[in-house]
Amino acid sequence: MEYLVGLEPHPVDDDLFKEPMKKRRRSDRDQRLRAFPSVEQCALKEYEKLESRTRRVLSNTYQKLIQSVFLDDSIPNGVKYLVNRLLTLIEKPPLDPIYIGLFGSTGAGKSSLINAIIQQAMFLPVSGESICTSCVVQVSSGCCEQYEAKIHLLSDQEWKEELKNLTKLLHRTEELGREEADEWDRDDAVEEAIWKLRMLYGDGAERKSYEELLRAKPKGRIPTSRIITLKAEEAGELSVKLDPYIRTKRRDWDGESAETHIWPLIKHVEVTLSKSELIPEGVVLVDIPGTGDFNSKRDEMWKKTIDKCSVIWVISDIERVSGGRAHEDLLSESIKACQRGFCRDVALVVTKADKLHLPEYLRERKVGKQAIQSQREAVLERNEMIKLQRNRILKEKLKRKLPADSKALGASDLVYTVSAQEYWQQALLTEEETEIPKLREYIRKRLLDKKRRTVTKYVTEAFGLLLLTDSFNCPENLPNEHLHMSGLRRFVEEQVQLLEKAIDQCFAHMAQPLHEGVRNARTSYRRILRACLVRSRGNQGFHQTLKAVCLKNGIYASRTLPRIDLNEAITQPIYDQIDPVFGGIFRAGTPTGSALMPHIDAFKHSLQEKMMEIGIRNGWKYDNCKKRFLIQEISAILGGLEGHILRKKRRIYESLTTSVQSDLKPCYEEAAQITGKKACEKMKDVIRRGVDQQVAEGMFERAQERMQHQLRQLKNGITEKVKGSIATMLTLASPQGDGLYKELADVRSEYKEMEKLHRSLREVAENAVLRRGMQDFLLRVSPSKVGPPKACI
Repeated sequence: MEYLVGLEPHPVDDDLFKEPMKKRRRSDRDQRLRAFPSVEQCALKEYEKLESRTRRVLSNTYQKLIQSVFLDDSIPNGVKYLVNRLLTLIEKPPLDPIYIGLFGSTGAGKSSLINAIIQQAMFLPVSGESICTSCVVQVSSGCCEQYEAKIHLLSDQEWKEELKNLTKLLHRTEELGREEADEWDRDDAVEEAIWKLRMLYGDGAERKSYEELLRAKPKGRIPTSRIITLKAEEAGELSVKLDPYIRTKRRDWDGESAETHIWPLIKHVEVTLSKSELIPEGVVLVDIPGTGDFNSKRDEMWKKTIDKCSVIWVISDIERVSGGRAHEDLLSESIKACQRGFCRDVALVVTKADKLHLPEYLRERKVGKQAIQSQREAVLERNEMIKLQRNRILKEKLKRKLPADSKALGASDLVYTVSAQEYWQQALLTEEETEIPKLREYIRKRLLDKKRRTVTKYVTEAFGLLLLTDSFNCPENLPNEHLHMSGLRRFVEEQVQLLEKAIDQCFAHMAQPLHEGVRNARTSYRRILRACLVRSRGNQGFHQTLKAVCLKNGIYASRTLPRIDLNEAITQPIYDQIDPVFGGIFRAGTPTGSALMPHIDAFKHSLQEKMMEIGIRNGWKYDNCKKRFLIQEISAILGGLEGHILRKKRRIYESLTTSVQSDLKPCYEEAAQITGKKACEKMKDVIRRGVDQQVAEGMFERAQERMQHQLRQLKNGITEKVKGSIATMLTLASPQGDGLYKELADVRSEYKEMEKLHRSLREVAENAVLRRGMQDFLLRVSPSKVGPPKACI
């Protein structure tokens, strides 16, 4: 009984198992879809109906099964398998959120862009003079009546860890000379540490020890739940309440707001809009600071947030887009997210696209072009030129890192030129020309496409479960069916061996690039390390920053300086070699020697074809339900592998830097202990010697072996999952296996309804295409007279 989660006959009457359309009024559903034009609304409504009716069928089936076995002393494995699968599908969320990351440097205009997209002018704090958004902020739309924000704070243990590092940074055991003391005081890491401690504990906190600060009482009130919830009836009201928590104050700021005092403890913020007409439910816009954070947990979340985004918009204002280290770092980090995370689309969003000094532009403009008549014409011409230039440059960068058939490379729009200011004022550009509506359209289409794929997979998997249930209640199996199953098991074993070989061949493509990358890293690491440790002003303002790097095992993230990651820097030559191959292995596409997923798809199709062949040849034509169940169940089993592979991909990709960081940890720890005169140079010497020693002892070769070990583990994990799941499936379908040994409740009516829903998937898809085509045709015929088709009911 312990195998069956929630195995009771009564809870099935709860709201979980009622059709969602009965829980909320039609007007509520219409409000959720207001962000979509009528054609897209029709498609979404049809997919939602399919999904809700499928849940109802699953819930009814679950009810009947539970009631039929609830009083039994012994429940066969077949029923346990089926009930748990049903419950998993019933409780599965309708749609995993689509995270769209807005990734940019200080002052790039991320918050202004989000405000324009959600149609709330000053919702998130904006300023042209300083950093405003100080942490990761997620903005989404919900069905709630109120606007809501949840401010998540560091746990007590997480803050203690940061506090210990901050006090180490500020600790001077020996007297410094005047010049060194000045350098120490001007150090960015020192300034930030002092600022955080004063903000939380008051003036003079920077002079106290770690133990004294542990006993000190923070100036702001910290809830025991470590979550602060704010609610408001209007967006403006919530914005006022939220502002002190997410706006970074200047270091010379002298306010006394209780909210601002806990700012150093804030980990991230989640904001939910009330029934937005512009941002559909299921989309999360994420304002991501450009460099990470000194706190380990905040920095880890910064990286994980980037990796969970399926779309990344690199935000750069028009005056900085033509170069600069910060812009290039952001692009590199975004492209890496395609390699290690869930990201499929990367685009450059150029903000403040209305800014242009006309006399300067006209002077630099090439002679022979058509005369410019106005500022507006100049802005539009310049924006189009930037699109062409940056599109070419970004595509070249993506080509160097990603496989040729990558989805990011095939995107129709890689560059957008937007103006949040003109979106509100429209003094120079029209609303369409600001390209804010274009970004909203992208968001809608992305959600609609994901909804279509999710519902299709959901209905198909549900149909497979009903086939399984119905197969248990089919007429008695044929006398020779056990022989058929034995033959099928042998075939599966053979195919699994072939799959193992195919995976080995995929991963073998990594050997040569890894070898060449290691060779390049060995010859270039000293030059790279020297560049990381040298500053244009010598050691001025770098003393404690370097100590912070060592305290964090080679990584330092500041709100004002570019991110420093020594481990990543010295392994970059390896990544330069492996990136295209790595991306090729984990891409979707046609079966090739290096692509992993197509080989799994080929394995799936070979099994399904074999089942069809055995079924037709040996009599399963009289037992159609069993044949269809096996074919559907294979799709469900192997379809779940993609998520498993994507989750492992990040660990594999980062294994190089993780390995190097682990090997260099002793030298970082040694360098972090150095204080006193000439400490900066001494720390550099310790790091250089430590890296030299580790390289001589095979540091890069160990990193190579660890990545290859991770790939072998992934192969073993895939084959073990395939073997176990398919063995269970065949056992359930086998007349001699641990099947039911009892008659189940009659679910023929649920099976027939599920069969109709499965057939209607194609109709819904065809309807969406027809509506889209009709609207496009009518707009081409008479774009000024023809409005959108009427909304469907």
